Amino acid sequence: MTKRRVVVTGLGAVTPVGVGVAETWKNIVAGKSGIGRITKFDASAFACQIAGEVKDFDATQFIPAKDARRMDRFVHLGMAAGIEAFKDSGLEINEGNADRIGVCVGSGIGGLPSIEETEDIFRAGGAHKISPFFIAGTIINMVSGNLSIRYGLQGPNMAVVSACSTGTHSIGEAMRMIQYGDADAMLAGGAESTVSNLAIGGFSASRALSTRNDDPATASRPWDKGRDGFVLGEGAGVLVLEEYEHAKARGAKIYAELTGYGMSSDAYHIMAPNMDGPKRSMVNALRDAKISPAEVQYINAHGTSTPLGDKNETDAIKAAFGDHAYDLVVNSTKSMIGHLLGGAGGVESIISVLALHHQVSPPTINIFEQDPECDLDYCANTARDMKIDVAMNNNFGFGGTNGTLVFRKI
Repeated sequence: MTKRRVVVTGLGAVTPVGVGVAETWKNIVAGKSGIGRITKFDASAFACQIAGEVKDFDATQFIPAKDARRMDRFVHLGMAAGIEAFKDSGLEINEGNADRIGVCVGSGIGGLPSIEETEDIFRAGGAHKISPFFIAGTIINMVSGNLSIRYGLQGPNMAVVSACSTGTHSIGEAMRMIQYGDADAMLAGGAESTVSNLAIGGFSASRALSTRNDDPATASRPWDKGRDGFVLGEGAGVLVLEEYEHAKARGAKIYAELTGYGMSSDAYHIMAPNMDGPKRSMVNALRDAKISPAEVQYINAHGTSTPLGDKNETDAIKAAFGDHAYDLVVNSTKSMIGHLLGGAGGVESIISVLALHHQVSPPTINIFEQDPECDLDYCANTARDMKIDVAMNNNFGFGGTNGTLVFRKI
């Protein structure tokens, strides 16, 4: 059968540099850092005391206060992004189309802060103090579930969980559902909010996080010689994907076409990167998109600011693109907002779509002395107007899971 075309008709984001897509994009292009000292709890006991926290966010602007009290913060952020994306798309739900529209918004970890809090409540007051809404407020599919309830979406309702590839895989799987006729439109992306004691403690114990506590704004420095680990962030990104003819028929605004989706496994190590896996993910996405490497101009890279990961991704890009790798412009959104884990793929796909839409590459900030082993064009420190016909987004996760998306200007 012929696969149906899939386009992007709605965007929604909540990030450390903005509540909403417009504010996020403005600050990303300006190279503004959203990294600062942790304010959610006393982090003085940890080697890492910095994070990308979402500021000035009021969940009750999106969700009734009674409902918000029953949800973990990652659900708040995912709901806000999903609501913005749905409104942006202009979709209208009725009896005739409700079962053709679905949701696939995942999270890498889910409601960890609420789990920590409930453990404290249990130890202090016993089992009868545990909220009856505890489980329903923390499990990973609750962004999808609550969005489907809010809008009466009766199509596919699911959540992908694949660590830091979650958002990318969620978008890719939603794309496939539309291509093969299971839905006509899908809300898809990822959400995460794990700036908490256990997350900071766990990642610090594995020595994955930057300890540049004295200068948070420059702590995330992908491809810089002085990079010393990633910075944990929180946020959410949700896209509305839609079958092309369906979108055209209702006169929808179309940002871009999603043409390719690639996946792979390193099958190498739970945490250490392997070059071949990311390379195959990119090659598979290009094959799915039916385009040659030479047609790509821009990559929003995984680019976490870890010593091994950044070199590994650079090597994988060179292996996938050959000599054309040196003609690409590559940027890392994480230099400004940190690593959103399961939310990264959603937000970074939105940035990729907007790069296409506005014909500009955001910068990778904090490149003070580029690592000579990372020798591509990373759009260092300043945004760049440029021709972009095809954009790629990469996300790779613990367990050796990899995901790549390809977007085309339409």
